[in-house]
Amino acid sequence: MKSLAELQALRDSMKGKIGVRDDAEGNIRVVVGMATCGIAAGAFPEEVSKRNLQNVTIAQTGCIGICQYEPVVEVYEPGKEKVTYVKMTPEMAVKVVNDHLVNGNVVTEYTIGAKTK
Repeated sequence: MKSLAELQALRDSMKGKIGVRDDAEGNIRVVVGMATCGIAAGAFPEEVSKRNLQNVTIAQTGCIGICQYEPVVEVYEPGKEKVTYVKMTPEMAVKVVNDHLVNGNVVTEYTIGAKTK
């Protein structure tokens, strides 16, 4: 991804493929910071699509406000605390999708708590 326009085009193409719904009840919601510094997080929609995860909704937001930790991705699971992943790379996104979204194991070393210690 080299621009926000490329990321938006990817998002639009993925909507139809992964059945993105507006916060369907019981879904895991992944919020990706889409400010210019968050463009590297574009691997999430791609990986969710590849795995055909129907219970995951990808949403975008503007700047999350912690630029020193961008790209930032927040995962909201029903009945659980929000998990904030920081300094994300495409490789880290693949691991988060596999470990957290598919298998339910938070990748603690990528979270804001681990990165601020």
